[in-house]
Amino acid sequence: MLTLIDSVQKNKDYTFVSWMAQGGWNPIIIERGEGVYIYDTEGKRYLDWASQLVNVNIGHSHPKVVGAIQEQAARLCYVNPSFGTPERGRLGELLAEITSGDLTKALFTNGGADAVENALKIARAFTGRQKVLTRYNSYHGGTFAAATAGGDPRRLSNEPGVPWIVRTPDPYSYRNPVYRGRTQEEGDEIIAEMIEDIVVREGPENCAAILVEGYSGSSGIMQPSAVYFNRLREICDRYGMLLMIDEVMSGFGRTGEWFGIDHYPNVKVDVMMVAKGITAGYVPLGATIVSSEVAEYFDKNTLWAGLTYSAHTLAMAAGIATIEVYKEENLIEQAREMGKKLSKGLNDLAEKHPVVGEVRGTGLLQLIELVKNRETREPLSEFNKPLSEPMLKAGKSLRDAGINAFTRWNMIFSTPPLTINDEQLQVGLDALDQALTLIDGYYEG
Repeated sequence: MLTLIDSVQKNKDYTFVSWMAQGGWNPIIIERGEGVYIYDTEGKRYLDWASQLVNVNIGHSHPKVVGAIQEQAARLCYVNPSFGTPERGRLGELLAEITSGDLTKALFTNGGADAVENALKIARAFTGRQKVLTRYNSYHGGTFAAATAGGDPRRLSNEPGVPWIVRTPDPYSYRNPVYRGRTQEEGDEIIAEMIEDIVVREGPENCAAILVEGYSGSSGIMQPSAVYFNRLREICDRYGMLLMIDEVMSGFGRTGEWFGIDHYPNVKVDVMMVAKGITAGYVPLGATIVSSEVAEYFDKNTLWAGLTYSAHTLAMAAGIATIEVYKEENLIEQAREMGKKLSKGLNDLAEKHPVVGEVRGTGLLQLIELVKNRETREPLSEFNKPLSEPMLKAGKSLRDAGINAFTRWNMIFSTPPLTINDEQLQVGLDALDQALTLIDGYYEG
């Protein structure tokens, strides 16, 4: 059996890790997971405050989903996606049931990035137009067109990328100067007017779609009012464009609703992309779900899209079981209620610790943004730069306390599994309290 040192070294010597220089990677070696916890090979337990990559929504090793995968593996592991399977039809039906409005038909993909790639193909084919409008503070995946679509700095090494992405300003009320002296709704109206002006200047006849996250995720959980989404819908209707909603991170109960866009019930969606929570990460899976109008177009026109592992049988079985878990265990409602407790806990920390500039989010998709000064809002760690000393200290404090947390720039995310209980939630909040106490001295106010 490999020693811990040997295992770390083999991971470093023979595998790449994402989004970092390889020499700085010293991984914790994880052996197993159960519920809201993961365990390393030394037996140390970590509260999974990040749900890994905000995807293990139902917690680790849920017996219903594990059992469904095992049963499917014994029956049929894989079949060419030109064949149908009972599980494929059932999962497509379930998605049509839980998504709002007229979303009726799904193209199954391997994950979120290729769900976005195929959504972009679909929009451009359906409209016969080239350009897609997206936001600067967004992330839509690491593949070529999806990376270009995201404004996140992970796109930079990919540039110039595809030439037909047009970026729009963000409804980021904490930092966008448009919102100074204005309410969220007033600022959102101005942002929407700017977006419509961009459509006009790009030429509506060239604009296929607007692509935004249903509830902003790793770029900072910034969320507008209903004014913003209602105006996007109006713009799309006025100029014959599709409204495409990325629910890869915010879907499947993460925000206390089935999908982030469900917080805006009057907004009709033409194309939705999902992944992550669809199987809670147990098997890779994503989907691009389209309205009946878009689906009907491809009855007579070729869908130029295909993946060897589309509608993989193990993923179909896992997806069905995972959705059943959400329903049977009332996890959407639980996320909503636990989110209220999380919000109160984070706001209590903000009152105690001056480095907390703002608390944002809903359900179990929340964060604290850390600043050097609340008046100037100078961030505690710079955008698109290595983590600052205080952020590194905070991260180490959380790890030492047995908390697996997601930190980025000057933000610490709170995105635990939907199954978390009151006691476990308090453990996470107490660890955050300890970490913030450690770095309060960096506040310059």
